[in-house]
Formats: sequence, C-alpha cells, structure tokens
Amino acid sequence: MLQVSVLKEQTDHVLAALAKKHYKTAEADVAAILDLDQRRRQLQTSHDSAQAEANDLARQIGGLMKTGDKAGAETLKARTAELKQHTKTAAEELAQVEKDLQQLLYKLPNLPHASVPEGRGAADNEVVREGGQKPELGPDALPHWDLIKKYDIIDFELGIKISGAGFPVYKGQGARLQRALVNFFLDQARDAGYTEVQPPILVNEASGYGTGQLPDKEGQMYHDAQDNLYLIPTSEVPITNLYRDEIIPADKLPIKNTGYTPCFRREAGSWGADVRGLNRLHQFDKVEIVQITEPEKSYEALEGMVAHIESLLQQLELPYRVLRLCGGDMGFTSALTYDLEVWSAAQGRWLEVSSASNFETYQANRLKCRYRAEGGKTQLLHTLNGSALALPRIVAALLENNQSADGIRLPQVLHSYCGFEKIG
Repeated sequence: MLQVSVLKEQTDHVLAALAKKHYKTAEADVAAILDLDQRRRQLQTSHDSAQAEANDLARQIGGLMKTGDKAGAETLKARTAELKQHTKTAAEELAQVEKDLQQLLYKLPNLPHASVPEGRGAADNEVVREGGQKPELGPDALPHWDLIKKYDIIDFELGIKISGAGFPVYKGQGARLQRALVNFFLDQARDAGYTEVQPPILVNEASGYGTGQLPDKEGQMYHDAQDNLYLIPTSEVPITNLYRDEIIPADKLPIKNTGYTPCFRREAGSWGADVRGLNRLHQFDKVEIVQITEPEKSYEALEGMVAHIESLLQQLELPYRVLRLCGGDMGFTSALTYDLEVWSAAQGRWLEVSSASNFETYQANRLKCRYRAEGGKTQLLHTLNGSALALPRIVAALLENNQSADGIRLPQVLHSYCGFEKIG
C-alpha cells in the first residue's frame, strides 16, 4: 500500500509511475485519496480540539463546585455535553473516512522502479540474459503430457475423478521426482542462508490484505466462506505475514526464510494450449524464498535471489532466460520483477518457472512491518520474494528436454534425491 505522504509530496511522480503500469483511474483515485486525507485531518483536529476543551472544562467544573458556584458549574456541564456529542459525531465520521481512505489506498498498485521498461504486455519484457544449451530433439519427440502417459508417472484422469481438472495425481517415479525436487530446492535454500519454515496453507483475510492478494486477486483464490479463510496461492503470503505488526531489531536483518507448500489458484478464465498438461494447474507444489531487509539493501538482495534461482536451473541443466518485466506485465504489488523461464523443447516455447520481486515498502506498509533505525526512529522495511522453484513446469521441461529412446535421463544433481537416474 502506498503511503499518503508519498502521494501528497510526489503527486506528479506517482501519476507518471502509475501510468507506466497502465493504471487507468490514477488521477481520479489519487485526487480522491488526497481529499479524504484532508478531510481526515480536519476531523481529527476538530475531534482533538473538542476533547481537549471538554477535559479543560471538567477541571473547571470541579473548581466551581468546590467554591459553591453551582450555576456556573451547570453552564459548563451543558457545554461539556455539547462537546461530548461533537466528539462522538466526529469520531464516527472519522472512522468512516479512514475506512474509505483505506479502501482507496488498497486499489492503487505499487509504483514501478525506475529501471522497469515501458510496455503493455509480455512481448515488451526485456531479456536480461540467457543460460544453458537448448537440446536438439528428434522428429519423434513427445510433449510432456504424452510422456507422462507413456511412463505412467502422472494421472490427470484420476485427479479429475477425485477433485476436478487441474488437480493431477503423481505416482511412482513421478511422485518420487516431486519429492526429490522439493528436497533439493529446500537444501539449496538452506545452504544459501535461508531458514526453513513450514507455514499453514490456509490464511485469514488480514494475511491476504497484508501481502496484497486482497482485494486485487480475490477471484483467483479459493475461499472457505464459513470460516473466512483462503487457500494460499503462494507461501509468500503466510511466510511474509509472520512479521505483520512487528518492529524487527536491526541486528536481526536481513530475515531470510524459505518454505515448501502446495499452492492453490483458481486460474479463472484460463484455457487453450498454453494450459495443457502441467503448464497450468489449480494445485501445484512450490518452494519459496522470502527476504525482509533495510531499504538501502533490498535491490542487492533481489539480485542475489535471482542468482540463487539461476543456480538451481543451472544445476538442473535446463536452458533458461531472465526477463525484466515491463510496466504493463508486472504484478499489482511489485516495484521490480524478474521472471525466469525454462525452454520446453518439445513444445518449442519458454515456460515461466519463477518470479522474483522487490515490493519495497508496499507490503510492509500494509503489514506494519518496521525496524528501528539509528536514532530509535521506526521505518518501514522492504519485502522480497521469489519462487525457488515452482515444480510443474520444471517437471515438464525435465521430461521433454531429457527424453530418449530408452527413457528420460535426469540431471546428476537429482540422482541421490530420486534414488534413480532415469525414468522408464
């Protein structure tokens, strides 16, 4: 959530930045926020002034009663009653104005970093670098949805039977490969200095608002209306919310956490070839890395997170590329996002497997996640997260890129984790 002080002091900059994200109602929304903030300040001043006068009159009434001036005391009591009604009315209006102001602030996306390229969609994203070698497959190469049937390692029909489309059943070597990848990713994160946590996969509404999934992506989240809980779309939500309403000692920074969870996304409106097989699911496994750090260190931290994700792809021997997302393709809460994609040889296209983002103070402002800087003043922290990694498309690329006549060769780094060197 953007700070009102930033909107007020840097209005032109804010409007230009929101235009880069193609936020259409920026001018009207910012103006409405500033008007509400001015009204809020007026009401607060009026409330506080009336309260102070009432407190002063209460002291005067006591003095008048001691001297026997009951008439004077009654006059002041009548004025005190008026002031109490005024403060009550002002408090009620103030609460409504603050609620309206909060809702408008929730609508505004984060401001993009200066390095974010202009653009409206994926075609305008900037390729930062590429790594690895694309495999040359023969004419009989199969896409992963055919390979999983051939080797009987994932069953979509069973998933439909017990849940519905987008909920596959992993079995045999497929299930073992899933577990191997999760353990490999977690071990790599631990070696990189991240502390493993195992968070809940159901979160409350405050957690959804804290990291910005609500109200922006409410329609994409599975919701249990009876208990008002949401299935997490990513473990970023519970892991970052561990620090909601916290003042973190400076000597505890940076905070570096990692966690594995299943993730759940409704993916409403998704269809077509791009969602076939493992390309898009309603439930999938992912290992996440999260950092919370001082503002002046956050972009160095982001580059380190991207380097960590790249190292995973390099060890998995997958060709990949790193993209800097343009303004129109960025997430609602992000100030700067790098996407990492792997090459899917049989499909002949790039598949996104990770997003690494710096949210600057946007989430921290919602979370009230602060630290005590030098001099004792509290300041908002910067929050960051990245997928390290999401499994479905990693599995798709491993299957397609490493297929051969006698099975699917797995990268050496997974042999000890899997207990086998090839599928088939």
